[in-house]
Amino acid sequence: MTEITSSQSASWRDFYEMCKPRVVMLMILTSLVGMLLAVPGMVPLDVLILGNLGIALVAASGAVVNHLIDRKIDVLMKRTHNRPMAQGRVELLQGTLFAIAIGVVGMAILLFWVNPLCAWLTLGSFIGYAFIYTGYLKHATPQNIVIGGLSGAMPPLLGWSAVTGTIEPDALILVFIIFAWTPPHFWALAIHRKDEYAKSGVPMLPVTHGERVTKIHIVVYTAILIVSSVFPYFSGMSGILYLLSALALGAGFMVWSLLLMFKPKPTTAMDTFKFSILYLALLFVALVVDHYLF
Repeated sequence: MTEITSSQSASWRDFYEMCKPRVVMLMILTSLVGMLLAVPGMVPLDVLILGNLGIALVAASGAVVNHLIDRKIDVLMKRTHNRPMAQGRVELLQGTLFAIAIGVVGMAILLFWVNPLCAWLTLGSFIGYAFIYTGYLKHATPQNIVIGGLSGAMPPLLGWSAVTGTIEPDALILVFIIFAWTPPHFWALAIHRKDEYAKSGVPMLPVTHGERVTKIHIVVYTAILIVSSVFPYFSGMSGILYLLSALALGAGFMVWSLLLMFKPKPTTAMDTFKFSILYLALLFVALVVDHYLF
């Protein structure tokens, strides 16, 4: 199956869409939190702006590569069939040059105006997502999102290292939280889009092992997530406000996971997916509020 060709010329909106701005914004939120938690006071303004800009550009480059690699299977899925590459509004060469351009600019910013450690960690995250996950793991195993989830969990460490130039245990705790969050987050969407994934040939867990097995995995990983989410309190990184917030948000996530398991409605999988995004955003906001107010 080849991508659809279109006589429409690409607009700036097509290139913007290929950057997956909503995904990148959530990543930058967690990167920002990593920066803020790395220091007792305020992050230097240049690092705050340039660090997040560089990370965002490299992440956006990875998103564009995802569009490039998946352009043929994107045509087969309702969620992605209208993407610029799938519809031929952006040509392969255009997309490739765009990905290279924003990726190089992002890396240059991190190398020359932030620090090399942050730059190389960001590059590693880019390679993990764009090539190891999208190019190989996504099509090789139903555990793709578990194995490949590490690259998407890196932003807090990227933000932390941008400020300190180091890798520290508290930063790795934040990475582990997102690593545990990724499977139940994505598998809920995979259940909702199971037929489309089956049609595209991507071996997502609901396709290869069925919905029941996937729902059990979601409940198990949600429990792992709840346990991991309290690590910042016990490590001394955060206080009681964060602990209560993490437990309340975790309870909400578990309720949705159990509803999906035992009393699913046609919209439950998508509602669980949407709540998971809200969960992660509020959890990291709670970390910052606790950090500065208590």
